[in-house]
Amino acid sequence: MPIAHSPYTSNLASRNLTGTPIFLLLGLTDDPELQPVIFCLFLTVYLVTLLGNLLIILAVVSDSHLHTPMYFFLSQLSFTDICFSTCTIPKMLENIRTQTQSITYVGCMAQTFFVMVFTSLENCLLGIMAYDRYVAICHPLRYTVIMNQSRCALLIALSLLASLANSGLHALMALQLCFPSKVLVPHFFCELAQLLKLACSDTFINTLLIYLVAATFAVIPFSGIIFSHTQIFSSVLRMPSAQGKQKAFSTCGSHLSIVSLFYGTAFGVYISSTVMESSRTSATPSVMYIVVPQLMNPFIYSLRNKDMKGAVRGLLSGKRSFL
Repeated sequence: MPIAHSPYTSNLASRNLTGTPIFLLLGLTDDPELQPVIFCLFLTVYLVTLLGNLLIILAVVSDSHLHTPMYFFLSQLSFTDICFSTCTIPKMLENIRTQTQSITYVGCMAQTFFVMVFTSLENCLLGIMAYDRYVAICHPLRYTVIMNQSRCALLIALSLLASLANSGLHALMALQLCFPSKVLVPHFFCELAQLLKLACSDTFINTLLIYLVAATFAVIPFSGIIFSHTQIFSSVLRMPSAQGKQKAFSTCGSHLSIVSLFYGTAFGVYISSTVMESSRTSATPSVMYIVVPQLMNPFIYSLRNKDMKGAVRGLLSGKRSFL
């Protein structure tokens, strides 16, 4: 059964199903007095996200003690978070600054594609990071053999290829949809679920594909994360050394915090979108999913990880070099 059309499209007088549609991003609010506040808030969040994640990447690159699989994956996560935020926030800031709501058809499709790429990639990275901690704690003697440089690079490459293939499939399916001449997107970016509600054509296959892919890129990595940490906790509790237990729990605690933030906000957005009748109202909780995890990830790792704190301090004080 196709998704019901939004009231934003049903009231349009004319429908141009053959020409290039005009997309308008309605944003979070129509109140002009709140626009400067939203602009300053999101600009600050974006700059802090860029700076925090860039510091993580530079710290890992500059400190030879952090040239391990765990920090390699962390730097990849930080790079993904930078790209994730860049897909949505700059366009929102531009529209607020110029007092426009427009985004081109190509721009909207590209934004949808890249948001899906980095969402899928972040899911995969969280699963890989859980696997890395599982091998390090449960099979420490074989860790360097299992998580060698080639295998780490292969895991990243496979995750990226899978994410690109998944997003490409969704994008190709979205390109087949027909839209009204003017599409009012009740969001601050082009979200695939919202576009399906606004399409004039049958979206049953697109919706089915979303659920199938969600099972692959969300349920499977999340199940792997739960399994890995169950095995980790079982192994940690059997450790005779209290110091070893504390170090293992500290490392896993940072990862679990990121996992809880990412999946918790995503699940909250899903619940709110099903409960709230207004698509415009349900756009606000999406901020928690699109913006907050990318902002908080650097702080979670830098504050909870002693080695990372030392590397960041050394980088800021100029004691680290890239040579």
